[in-house]
Amino acid sequence: MKPSYIHTLIQQGEHQQLDFKFEISDSLKIAKSFVAFTNTNGGKLLIGVKDNGNIKGIRSMEEFYMAEAAANMYSKPAVEFETKEWNVEGKKVLEIIIPEGDEKPYFAENKDGKWLAYVRVGDQNILANRVWVNAMNRKQKPEGTYIIYSEKERLLLEYLEEHDSITVTKFRKISGLSRYKAENILTNFLALDIIEIVISERSIVYRQVG
Repeated sequence: MKPSYIHTLIQQGEHQQLDFKFEISDSLKIAKSFVAFTNTNGGKLLIGVKDNGNIKGIRSMEEFYMAEAAANMYSKPAVEFETKEWNVEGKKVLEIIIPEGDEKPYFAENKDGKWLAYVRVGDQNILANRVWVNAMNRKQKPEGTYIIYSEKERLLLEYLEEHDSITVTKFRKISGLSRYKAENILTNFLALDIIEIVISERSIVYRQVG
């Protein structure tokens, strides 16, 4: 028998653009996933599917209303999404499709009332750092980003010509800059797409584009 659309997705396993959720029991928690997807490359959530791929199904349309609250009440700006309901093995699976957003950065509210930005890395939602958030904010500004090409900026580019990547700590060490000033230069370069950020569970590094 030809596998269904949902079975084909499940066979991929969870990855950067696909996540399985047994249920939506907390709109705050699911908002974190919504924001991570829209801040990165978009993606899909399959509700009613366990982490191991077993289909359990959803119980009611309550899942949809929880998702709607996550996208509109606990995400800022509101996250666009669409849903499709599938009948698989006699059970209902809710597919939530989240496109990449065009108003980055997006933030999700946590249980303490703080608004935090997340990005999707592999099958994990990772907290975005200040440099990424500030760079995304600058990209939204109509006046654009301007930089002064000083010795410190030149030093950064020369280092990246010889090395694959750099951290904030390493940049501070070779430049003698404060954390604030080092992060500001990295923010400007990131906003102008001169460098790119690589976020993982263990580290955050910056490397030259191209």
